[in-house]
Amino acid sequence: MSKVSRRPAVVMPTVAEDKAITVAAKADPDAQPLTPKQLQAMVPLKAVRGRPKSENKKLLVSVRYSPEVVAYFKSTGEGWQSRMDGVLQQYVARHSRRA
Repeated sequence: MSKVSRRPAVVMPTVAEDKAITVAAKADPDAQPLTPKQLQAMVPLKAVRGRPKSENKKLLVSVRYSPEVVAYFKSTGEGWQSRMDGVLQQYVARHSRRA
């Protein structure tokens, strides 16, 4: 019993076929080869995915707040966590000056 492959076999072009493909590609104005400068400027897709990196990095921590505090900030709508952070930053600024 022979094993059936789901992928078709890849057939590499001969040297003559490869040269013909290269000549045809270079003759196509929409398929010009990239310059060395263009190749150098290319960035892997993984590097550009997601949100841009912030200069003001925040730390992920687990904190427990009273239900009333969380309910209040959630009731202020979207962005409630940033508002809570702002309140805490004000507190730190006020109390840091006294020290």
